[in-house]
Amino acid sequence: MASNASILTRNSLLSLQFLGFSRLPISQLHTQTRIHPNPPHTTRPGLSSSSSSSSSSSTISSSTHVLKSLYLSDIGPTRFVSSNNFQMSAVSDDGGGGGYGGSGDGNSGGSNSGGGGGEGGSNWSLLAWYLSLLEKYPVRTKAVTSAMMTLFGDLICQLWIDQAASVDAKRTFLFTFLGLVLVGPTLHFWYLYLSRLVTTPGVAGTVMRLVLDQFLFAPIFVGVFLSSLVTLEGRSSQVIPKLQQEWFSSVLANWQLWIPFQFINFRFVPQQFQVLAANFISLVWNVILSYKAHKEVIVK
Repeated sequence: MASNASILTRNSLLSLQFLGFSRLPISQLHTQTRIHPNPPHTTRPGLSSSSSSSSSSSTISSSTHVLKSLYLSDIGPTRFVSSNNFQMSAVSDDGGGGGYGGSGDGNSGGSNSGGGGGEGGSNWSLLAWYLSLLEKYPVRTKAVTSAMMTLFGDLICQLWIDQAASVDAKRTFLFTFLGLVLVGPTLHFWYLYLSRLVTTPGVAGTVMRLVLDQFLFAPIFVGVFLSSLVTLEGRSSQVIPKLQQEWFSSVLANWQLWIPFQFINFRFVPQQFQVLAANFISLVWNVILSYKAHKEVIVK
């Protein structure tokens, strides 16, 4: 019975480390628990079997107490991501995958490659912090993320594509402002609505969402963004010429970039993370959009 308790404890500790909940090697954790396959107490001659059973129960109780102590000291409530978007479960000794916070290949059981100390622990903490913000403040978090992507996109466009001698601060501010108040919130509610509108599973549902996103939403949104930016820059008289000159080519570039990505995004990425995934690709898109939005209007 005591041997079974020891094996149970070792499996539990392996599972905890697999999930990235402990910064200590398995050997150290096992040493700290001090759960021995053969308990130090012995059964004296003449004692009934109930005494041995009582001592085994005491060992299990001690093991449970140690595991609770490990949770409070090494793991702590802050190590958990309070999100319904992830389902974490323990695994056995044979691994089966890296798991969240680990990058095991199925044979390593997630070992120390994720959720461990050093740089891996820092990356886990940063991701956990971002995901907690995403759950508590989804619209604001996505808005700020979009603002950062539009900021970097415009800076890359100015310094690398346009090769400007200095940064146009007003242009960057307005471009970033639209990313904050228009792009992030709009995409959040659009993707949320789209996931509720199209509930067909599998490839068919993915294609339906992709068609609605790219051939209904995207052309309208590109036009709204270009018009808003030109208006904020004080060039409202150029809105129509700008749309006539740049709208279709912008939509075409949008299709070439986003259709392949959005198929993958809608097919494999959970709805709550679709804006986050799209923001990384949007860095490239924002460079293109900034270039087209600030391209000189040719009056015919």
